[in-house]
Amino acid sequence: MPGIAIPEHSFGRPRDERIDTEVVSAVLNALRAGGYGAVTIDGIARKVKRARTSIYRRWPSKRHLVAYAVLNEMGDNPAADTGVLRQDLEAAVGTLLNAFAGPLGPALPGLVADMARDEQLAETIRREVLAARRKSMREAFARARARQEIRTDLDIELVLDMLTGPFYYRALFGHAPITRRMTRDVVDYVLRVAAPGGGGDDRVGFP
Repeated sequence: MPGIAIPEHSFGRPRDERIDTEVVSAVLNALRAGGYGAVTIDGIARKVKRARTSIYRRWPSKRHLVAYAVLNEMGDNPAADTGVLRQDLEAAVGTLLNAFAGPLGPALPGLVADMARDEQLAETIRREVLAARRKSMREAFARARARQEIRTDLDIELVLDMLTGPFYYRALFGHAPITRRMTRDVVDYVLRVAAPGGGGDDRVGFP
């Protein structure tokens, strides 16, 4: 997937964009249909009509293959440096909107359930997918702090959870839709919390 910088040491051989799209699509479809257990190297190789050895050369394990597919769907550097925090955050949560509107949305509950049973899978996803995305968003807040756009006492890790949590929560439980309006609202609330000089409940619009 163009535009995504993925460390070569993390996923095996350097990327070959000729097969990236078909492999990612096959993995996400398998996740959506049957969860983590439905993904096998042999099955993906058959689906994309490649030798299983060619898959193993690029992704040394099934966990690496799944992490690569999820990362391609979500992106590892979502918070582009636009020079304005709002635009950085809108870009970041926009990648979640796009990802969960596609195959990753239906696949997420099964994948999370499998992560609870497979600690190695959970660690791979946390390290290769979530850590990279949080680093990108953390850097966006660091740039905003240098521009004096946000409070100096802001708990960045908690704010990152506030920014991304609604997307995972709605994708997992399906109690409400993930929409562009919701995406804008999440960014608005986070910015009110982060605004310099904010204090008390007035800054987040509570009565």
